[in-house]
Amino acid sequence: MRGGDGLILAAGLAPLAGLGRLNAPPDRPVAVAVSGGGDSLALLLLAKAWADLAGRRLIALTVDHGLQPASAGWSEAVAARAARLGVAHWTLAWTGPKPTTGLPAAARRARHALLAAAARDAGAAVILMGHTADDVAEAAAMRAAGSTTPSPALWSPSPAWPEGRGVFLLRPLLGHRRADLQAFLAVCGETWIDDPANDDLRFARARARRDLGGAAAPDISPAAVAEPPPALAEVCEGPGGELTIPRATLGAGAPGERRRLVGALVLCAAGTDRPPAAAALDRIAARLAGDAPFVATLAGARIAAGPDEVLVCREAGERARGGLAEVRIERGEAVFDGRFLVRLAGEARVGPLAGRARQLPPDQRRRLAAMAPAARRALPVVELEGGLSCPVLAPDGSATSLVLARFRAALGAIADEADALAAMHASSLADERHAHSDRGGVVARSEINLGLLN
Repeated sequence: MRGGDGLILAAGLAPLAGLGRLNAPPDRPVAVAVSGGGDSLALLLLAKAWADLAGRRLIALTVDHGLQPASAGWSEAVAARAARLGVAHWTLAWTGPKPTTGLPAAARRARHALLAAAARDAGAAVILMGHTADDVAEAAAMRAAGSTTPSPALWSPSPAWPEGRGVFLLRPLLGHRRADLQAFLAVCGETWIDDPANDDLRFARARARRDLGGAAAPDISPAAVAEPPPALAEVCEGPGGELTIPRATLGAGAPGERRRLVGALVLCAAGTDRPPAAAALDRIAARLAGDAPFVATLAGARIAAGPDEVLVCREAGERARGGLAEVRIERGEAVFDGRFLVRLAGEARVGPLAGRARQLPPDQRRRLAAMAPAARRALPVVELEGGLSCPVLAPDGSATSLVLARFRAALGAIADEADALAAMHASSLADERHAHSDRGGVVARSEINLGLLN
């Protein structure tokens, strides 16, 4: 019996879920998101019991959103509790201006980005999250009221992109009720934090929680971990990050599977973090079920559908709408446009190729001519002392596409921690910089200004 399971069964609760997915070597830490609320504090205690038995090391991560006057004190209290457990702890601060509208969504985006970036720096591929059966019920109530809030899944990729590349979320408490976990903490003599925002009826989740009144239907189950569709094996990636799939494969699939495939193709080929709108996605998926050729754009992606094959790539015209923004290479690497990890020594800026192909070296121009025309203008280029260079076309392999790996993760092809670590290794040089996590329980503070995210 696993340590966490033993502790929670002793309290008369159901076993934790999904711990068999934690199968990395023992030197790899497992991250735990801990706000100090009852759900996450219970998760920390149970995860520590499991880790001691499994010979694994934990790192607790607390996000200080800076939205409540007491938030810094809450983070300090979590750090002190983690220290008593012998668990390393980092506080991650969301700094900068906060939006006046869409605050919950912006806070969620910032939280996941901070957690994912910290997990990567610590060398952890998995973050344990404290969502419960109540969160599943609240999400269902929010959707019934018109929200697009998804149900929390047992195992899923981090929703932050590109910060969350190679990072996965595991939610072991989805089969547990919040009240039962609080009763468990009371028996253990623990106290927890009650965030006033949970009762602020300006926000949809607080209203859902009020309407449910703690009496969520017991038969509401967490979202199942989706199996990879068979069509996944037929998706290929070109050198420019373009994805192709046989038209007949899309036509043969059930409508729901086709919609899922097309949504993932568009999201990953575009490199963005916002999935396409449901109505527009439905229209494109329906057209792809036929055989008439067409070209369309959707959520930053270009879809070129021929009678035999469908190609999905980045729409270079998105630059006029703020996409394909230049990035600066720092710490030896940068992610350009959510699609390419570019690695170079020293500092440089990376931007789109559009309109500058003639400035490339002759050997790169030859390679460019062999690529799909639709994918060329959105390739990354770097201005070096010797002139312009496209790292995708350079012989030194200084750019790695993230597109296909993200697509596979989105469709459930990454099944456990070992798979996630392999994906993390493939996408970043930063993977081995995890010595920072072993600080003997000392609080490390990371501040990231994510700006206005709404």
